Amino acid sequence: MTYAADDPGTPGGSPDSPDPLDRLIHEQESRQLAQEKKNERLVWWYLAYFLFGIHIVAFIMIYAVMHAE
Repeated sequence: MTYAADDPGTPGGSPDSPDPLDRLIHEQESRQLAQEKKNERLVWWYLAYFLFGIHIVAFIMIYAVMHAE
């Protein structure tokens, strides 16, 4: 028998459960999964900006070396 909490992509508990603890667990894990997804997206954006910045600096350095006297 498998449970919803066994799958890392789905929150545990049940939103329709009569047990308040199950509903609370479901809400907490749903919020946590949403926050993890948001954080992962931000990491990719920071990486993209970092790599873009490195390329700008490299082009400036190449320009400086090519036009040095």
